[in-house]
Amino acid sequence: MSKSDLTLSRNSFAGKRSGPVVVVVMDGVGLGPDYSGNAVKAARTPVLDGLMASCPWLSIAAHGTAVGMPSDADMGNSEVGHNAIGAGRVFDQGAKLVQNAIDSGAMFTDIGWSAVTTNVLEKQSTLHFLGLFSDGNVHSHIEHLKAMIAKAKELGVAKVAVHALLDGRDVSEQSALDYTEPFEAWLAELDPNYGIASGGGRQVITMDRYDANWPMVELGWKTHVLGEGERFASASDAVRALRARQPRIIDQDLPPFIVERDGKPFATIEDGDSVVFFNFRGDRAIEISKAFTVDEVPFERVRRPQVTYAGMMQYDGDEHIPELFLVTPPAIDRTLSDHLAANGVFQMACSETQKYGHVTYFWNGNKSGYIDQAQEIYVEIPSDNVPFEQRPWMKAAEVTDATIKLLREHPQAFCRINLANGDMVGHSGSFEAARMSVEAVDLCLGRLLPVIEELGGIALITADHGNADEMVEIDKNGQAKVENGRPKAKTSHTLNPVPFIIYDPAFAGEYALAPIAKPGLANIAATTLCLLGYAAPADYEPSLVKLK
Repeated sequence: MSKSDLTLSRNSFAGKRSGPVVVVVMDGVGLGPDYSGNAVKAARTPVLDGLMASCPWLSIAAHGTAVGMPSDADMGNSEVGHNAIGAGRVFDQGAKLVQNAIDSGAMFTDIGWSAVTTNVLEKQSTLHFLGLFSDGNVHSHIEHLKAMIAKAKELGVAKVAVHALLDGRDVSEQSALDYTEPFEAWLAELDPNYGIASGGGRQVITMDRYDANWPMVELGWKTHVLGEGERFASASDAVRALRARQPRIIDQDLPPFIVERDGKPFATIEDGDSVVFFNFRGDRAIEISKAFTVDEVPFERVRRPQVTYAGMMQYDGDEHIPELFLVTPPAIDRTLSDHLAANGVFQMACSETQKYGHVTYFWNGNKSGYIDQAQEIYVEIPSDNVPFEQRPWMKAAEVTDATIKLLREHPQAFCRINLANGDMVGHSGSFEAARMSVEAVDLCLGRLLPVIEELGGIALITADHGNADEMVEIDKNGQAKVENGRPKAKTSHTLNPVPFIIYDPAFAGEYALAPIAKPGLANIAATTLCLLGYAAPADYEPSLVKLK
């Protein structure tokens, strides 16, 4: 695409402000119900309270069809949220693309599926499925897995092994048996040579992201590939035994395990096998995909089997990871960043490691690297490698420090930052830690906003989805659900809207909130362009402000 295709015209707001436009994504800070499990409402947030009392704001959708998910019963997540914000339009996302490919049969006629199944049929080897084992529909869906296994049976695949990463994060915190027990029964009826081979909690093995904790990937390799770990007769037996030792352990934190048959691991991954990583979301799929497909990774693999490896999708289009995949990801073009780069607007992005890829890779339409490095600065603050509930402040202060420095150095730029606390701590299930995480974000806003005012700029304060706004599951009466004498923790994202606040200290009535029937995250890009002094592309979702 040529630069001229991305050229924007100026609007009547051009030149009205001397400073930057800053998008602040308060990850996981949604507008939840007024009940005892809402850590956002419980938090002391004088800055946010003041903004919502004095600034133009509205609630916007951050889940379901507003971010390209199959239905409005589907949670949003940071990946699709940042895609929508950065793209300015809604693209069908992983869950919907995969379901459509299965429903139409297209998945089973494309080259990826053909390669993995032809390999095992010719060699009479094992077809392995590795991925997040739930119906959370954020990274994966168990029904996608079942559809592929049923098709493998139909094709005559002799042996199927599932390596189950237990969830407790996008679904209820101790729901693993709700998935393993019926699934194991289904497999046993389908074919006695099909079964779960290994597993463990998603926060313990395999699903690291952004190179934050490669030892997680190494432990997953030892579990799935080498068959090293404590052995049990079934995945369900493993879950029950591990919970008996730690009754309150969340599924995402369960140790790794091996399923054995006849005194040996049911299915290690061997030369000639095929492996499908069945997550559709990319961030936690890249490192394990590299472990199977590239020559150099930062751990000793001991044994590297030669396999036919495919991802559910291609997780990184620039680096072609992996080369073989089952479903084509959305082709997101003409992003906000593309337009700003083509029109000479300096851009800055900042976050800690846990969300760095969201303000870069996902924001830029699933593209790695810079668009125009001469006009961009990306800053990554290394995240702590500890359970986030132990340090709920995370690196919010350091992200804020770095952002303030960037703004002072480039006071007329566009900047986006992610404060990850409400999401990452929210996933822990700890209400008190989540409350403190939101307070930490509020403190950082209190430091950042005066700098934006000093520079003559505007801040757009929002979130990519909810999380900390529902830390306890809700019963049918709208009250906190109690189980075994304690509130039943909720660790997943929510279906709640998120705030969109315009902080503009120099506001002189130049615009008003636009009357949009169903505003969502995708409207933010056009809003940003409007306040930077540009008319948005005609096919962008409309701006949330209307110039007078």
